Amino acid sequence: MSLVLLIVIGVLFAVGFHLLLQRSLIRIVAGFVLLGHGSTLALLVAGGPAGDPPLLGRVRRGPMTDPLPQAMALTAIVITFGVTAFLLALAYRSRVFLGEDEVPDDVEDRRIAAEARRGDYDEEGGG
Repeated sequence: MSLVLLIVIGVLFAVGFHLLLQRSLIRIVAGFVLLGHGSTLALLVAGGPAGDPPLLGRVRRGPMTDPLPQAMALTAIVITFGVTAFLLALAYRSRVFLGEDEVPDDVEDRRIAAEARRGDYDEEGGG
């Protein structure tokens, strides 16, 4: 296993999570795509080194490759593609109806933050 691959996986996850926490919907979609690529790469790295193909009737020279990580990586790619298409459609619809791609503030979140600054908010009861 290469140290460079582990660093790339870590960078993909870090940048993906950072983009998910942004307010722009396009950045959120880009963050989700980076997380999908990071998880696919992590699954392939977890599969271990390459071996002989798992075919019947062949003489084995060494250990066979486990096909499960490859199947899981393909499944992760398909799921990432489907969710990305759905998120892009939602972002486009939000842009068309609201005229912007920023996630609006929640009024209740603003009220709770103002009460917390004043010291009126307790964590158990909420107010």
